[in-house]
Amino acid sequence: MTDSQAPTSPAAAVGTNPVAAAPAGVRTVADVVTPEVVAQLTRGVTGSGRTANHTPFTGEKLADLPESTPEDVAAAFARARAAQPAWAALPVRARAAVLLRFHDLVIGRQSEVLDLIQLETGKARLHAHEEVQAVAVAARHYGRRASAYLRPKRHTGVVPALTKVTELRQPRGVIGQIAPWNYPLELSVGDALPAFVSGNAVVMKPDTETALTALWARDLLIEAGLPPEVFQVVLGEGPVVGPEVVKHADYVSFTGSTRTGREVAQGAAARLVGVSLELGGKNAMLVLEDADVEKAAAGAVRACFSSAGQLCISIERLYVHESVADAFVERFAARTRAMRLGSALAYGADMGSLVSERQLETVTRHIAEAVEKGATVVAGGVARPDIGPLFHEPTILEGVEAPMAVCSEETFGPVVSIYRFRDEDEVVELANATPYGLNSSIWTRDGRRGHRVAARLRTGTVNINEGYAPAYGSVQSPMGGMKDSGLGRRHGSEGILKYTEAQTVAQQRLIPLAPSFGMDDEKYAAFMSRSLKAMKAFRLR
Repeated sequence: MTDSQAPTSPAAAVGTNPVAAAPAGVRTVADVVTPEVVAQLTRGVTGSGRTANHTPFTGEKLADLPESTPEDVAAAFARARAAQPAWAALPVRARAAVLLRFHDLVIGRQSEVLDLIQLETGKARLHAHEEVQAVAVAARHYGRRASAYLRPKRHTGVVPALTKVTELRQPRGVIGQIAPWNYPLELSVGDALPAFVSGNAVVMKPDTETALTALWARDLLIEAGLPPEVFQVVLGEGPVVGPEVVKHADYVSFTGSTRTGREVAQGAAARLVGVSLELGGKNAMLVLEDADVEKAAAGAVRACFSSAGQLCISIERLYVHESVADAFVERFAARTRAMRLGSALAYGADMGSLVSERQLETVTRHIAEAVEKGATVVAGGVARPDIGPLFHEPTILEGVEAPMAVCSEETFGPVVSIYRFRDEDEVVELANATPYGLNSSIWTRDGRRGHRVAARLRTGTVNINEGYAPAYGSVQSPMGGMKDSGLGRRHGSEGILKYTEAQTVAQQRLIPLAPSFGMDDEKYAAFMSRSLKAMKAFRLR
């Protein structure tokens, strides 16, 4: 079904959410993914086989793509490894300039990538634009701050004034990056930017179904001045290509499920190479009794249903104080039922499609099981094949409890469960009662209280009076998960230094750190003991 064929009247729909009308002259697959575009984007991509990707909007094929064998992956790493030293030899500012030029190109040509993101993921256009924003912010930040993060640092030596110590940051070499399908621009090139500016090459395996977006970003980086051989892309099935990336990489960056993350970590550990993992979440939003209920309801729509809930930091558990629960649920449900669903390559829809049959099956299974065991559907609850094969209404559940799967398992779709609580201690305990620890959200009029509660939550990020955007978008600060939600951080100093090896260079001057000037071992030991006491007295570190 094309955009122009989608029903535009709520009366034609099988559920309550209206359908966003497609504007006249809307672009189609044939307009966006032309043979010329595919040929341009796949230049230099290693693959002796053939594969294809498809759009969730209709299920139709978007493009035929190269598929990599294990030998192709090894060849890609060889090319990247050969090109990396010359790239690393450039001054940091020269590498950073590529990121700043890339920033301008992304913003200037955003309509191209917005079309690709929508076609490959099924997102609403505004949700696709979140990726443009995130990549631009990361490119600007590391383009401006990389020199400060990477510059040599002086440290106090073992004998002040006589031991000169410098900490250097050396690139690891070739980074193996395995990127997911849900944010194909931000979670591919967004994570690669700090790796490039710190002097590394990257071999990336994006998800095949969203490969065109990652390839578009690679094409723009090359236009911005990145040497083509420094950025290799390999495509293919995860179980085949993913382990080959881990097998050859000097460091592995992975975003995906907790189950696969464990496998990646084991493969990296066997080779004694570092790894960063952003994994699953079962994120909680806390609406305290002093919250602005209207603002919290509007924020919950953003927090729960952006990208159809296919966002690792989106909210799936919503805890509301019993004194405001009825008012909140009424407002939240009304806003949710009013959300417009649509597939047009244009602004106007509030939510798009799920990305695959697998995601749709999980959503429908979680809802059906919960209802069967006594939960109530407050809003949504049904699939929308009248719009597209993978559309599902944003859904609110009440009465969810263990052992319903939706209570504890990550749904990764537009489904949120509401729970009522009595006091602050109870809700903190409930929010922390999960093996995950990625993101959380607190709504309160009292900023100090919000910060106090935030410090008690075991999540890598906490947002006060918003769902996820403030913490994620503040790229000078680290972002990542605790517990089963991952290892390492993206953004800030940790997001770039993880792609480097720390090297300490110590120069001893005038006297050695050994018996000298006629001292025997005993006198040298006594001399050093007195020196250590003196350094403590002078508060030397």
